[in-house]
Amino acid sequence: MSAVTQPINPARLVEHQPRVLQDADWVRWSLIAIALGFIGLFICLPLGLVIYQAFSKGIAAYWSALSQDDTLAAINLTLLTALVTVPLNTVFGVAAAWAITRFEFTGKSLLTTLIDLPFSVSPVISGLIFVLMFGAQGWFGEWLNEHDVKIIYAVPGIILATLFITFPFVARQLIPLMQEMGNQEEEAALSLGASGLKTFWAVTLPNIKWALLYGVLLCNARAMGEFGAVSVVSGHIRGMTNTLPLHVEINYNDYNLVGAFASASILAGLAIVTLFLKTALEWKQANRSPQ
Repeated sequence: MSAVTQPINPARLVEHQPRVLQDADWVRWSLIAIALGFIGLFICLPLGLVIYQAFSKGIAAYWSALSQDDTLAAINLTLLTALVTVPLNTVFGVAAAWAITRFEFTGKSLLTTLIDLPFSVSPVISGLIFVLMFGAQGWFGEWLNEHDVKIIYAVPGIILATLFITFPFVARQLIPLMQEMGNQEEEAALSLGASGLKTFWAVTLPNIKWALLYGVLLCNARAMGEFGAVSVVSGHIRGMTNTLPLHVEINYNDYNLVGAFASASILAGLAIVTLFLKTALEWKQANRSPQ
C-alpha cells in the first residue's frame, strides 16, 4: 500500500516562515554590538574628546577663546559663505532637477554628469582649478590684476570654491523624487489654466518640500565645514580669509589647544544639530501624506 501524502497546511507555513527567515539571536546581537562599537569608537569618542578638550581649562577660557577677534572673524566668514552659497545652490538645484525630470533636451546626460562632478573630484583639486583660473599666473590673472579684482586669497575665491563643492546636494535630493512623482499632477494643473509659476508653488513645491529642506540642510552643513578647497584658495590670512575649519587648524598648529577645540566644538554642535534635523526630515519625508 502506498503511503498517504499529508496535505500541506498553508497557515502552518505562514506561521513558521518568519522564524525560518530570522537570523539566530547571536548573529543579530553580534552585528548590533559591532555597529554600536564602531559608532562609539569612531564617532562618539572623538566628539566627546572635542567637548572635553574645549572645556579642559574651564568655561572662562572657552568663552575667551571664542571671543577673540580672529575667531569671531572666522565665524562671520563661515556664516557669510553659507548665506551666499546655500541660496544659490538651492535655486540651481531646483532648476536643474526641474529641467532634468520634466524636459528632454540635448546635453541632458552631460548636465546630469556635471552635477555629480564635485563628488568625484578631490576638494583640493577643485581649489587648485580656481587657482589656475583666477590666480596671479592663471588664465584670467593678468586681467584681474589690471582691474584690481581679487578672487584668490580673498572672500570671492572662498565663496566660489564652496559653491562648487556644495552645488550637487540639493539637486541630488530632488532629482530621484521628482522622477518618481512624475508630472501628472502638474499637467492636470496646467490643463485647468494654472500658469507655470502657480503650478510650481501650488503643486510641485508641496510635494518636494521635505526633500528640498533635506538638501538645503546637507548643503549648509558642507558649506560651513568645507576645508580642502577653501584651504587652497584662502591664503590663510588671519582675521580675513580663515573660515572656522581653517581657524581650528591654525590654532592647533600654534599649540593653542583650547582655542582649537573651542572652535571645533561649534562645528561639532552644528554636526549634532544637522543630524537631528536630518533624522526629522527623513521621518517627515517617509511619512508624508499623499497629496
